[in-house]
Amino acid sequence: MEVGLTMTMENKNGTLELSVTQCGCYMKNFVITLNGGASWFYQGFLNAFADQIRSAVEDAIVKKINEGVLKLDSLLKTVPNKIDVDKVSALNVTFVNDPTFTNFSVEFDINGLFISLDKTSARGYFQKTSQLSHSCDGTQKMLWMSLDESVFNSASDVYFQAGVMHWVVEKIPDQSFLNTARWKYLIPQLYKKYPNDDMLLNMSLTSPPGIWITPQKIGATISLDMTIDVLDGSKTIPVACISVVVSVSGVVEISGNNLAGQVELDDFTLTLKWSDVGNFHMYLIQGVMRVFLNTVFVPYVNTHLRKGFPLPIVHGFTLQHADILTANSMMIVCSDVAFNKTTGVITSL
Repeated sequence: MEVGLTMTMENKNGTLELSVTQCGCYMKNFVITLNGGASWFYQGFLNAFADQIRSAVEDAIVKKINEGVLKLDSLLKTVPNKIDVDKVSALNVTFVNDPTFTNFSVEFDINGLFISLDKTSARGYFQKTSQLSHSCDGTQKMLWMSLDESVFNSASDVYFQAGVMHWVVEKIPDQSFLNTARWKYLIPQLYKKYPNDDMLLNMSLTSPPGIWITPQKIGATISLDMTIDVLDGSKTIPVACISVVVSVSGVVEISGNNLAGQVELDDFTLTLKWSDVGNFHMYLIQGVMRVFLNTVFVPYVNTHLRKGFPLPIVHGFTLQHADILTANSMMIVCSDVAFNKTTGVITSL
């Protein structure tokens, strides 16, 4: 018996649609043998209707194949179009092109950008020329995934627009820095107006962090305003505001099915925006700020980066032996995958 099947898989409004274009079954040889006292009688009927029986079996096989394809098509339609990251954002995982098939692989293009859970509209897809065919340094892996830097910048934009990139610093390793007495000689007017008062650092990003990827490393530029608040009795009094631009770079890693990372401080600049305690020079506090950024700011950023965000992996599979490569404006994840027997992929896709 020979069975031939040709199918197409196309993108329809962000969902994959599977359909049969050709399906046939040909039975070259068909034999039914009966045994028993009257088998010779019924064997004659079987021989007389052999062609009809063969045709019926062929039609039944084709029908079952078409029914199976319909079930698989229905299963593909249940693939979610977004993956929730947290209460703020989700990954838009709608398909944006028809799949590309080769002799050894199939490539899917998905939107991949972060979207806000408060908004129904999604940002546009950034079309890029695929580089998967010559990636992974020639290593044979089961899964190749390329992430454009626009994916990471879309996350920055979503969280910035949500207003969550705000942080009030009340505790630091050396708490004396958050008292005006420590600044008696660096900022005399601060101590003169508010002697021995505790302070807070009110930090707010002024724009979404800009993330960039090169073959050598991954980095970001973070622009923020740091407002110095003095706790004078029951009042919280803003006394100065410093514009800070921080450059960081670091590494990424796979944690489960999440992409996580950590950064280190590269450089920073300080600019005094306004002050009610005199026009103090930024070079006077340069050293203190470097210590603060290294011991407080960067560790705070890393606590969030270590959580990571989920990669668009089919439920029920886990990444194994993953490698991460970087190119110009692109990151490539190469990994094997393992089926998790405790979570059925067919019922939980």
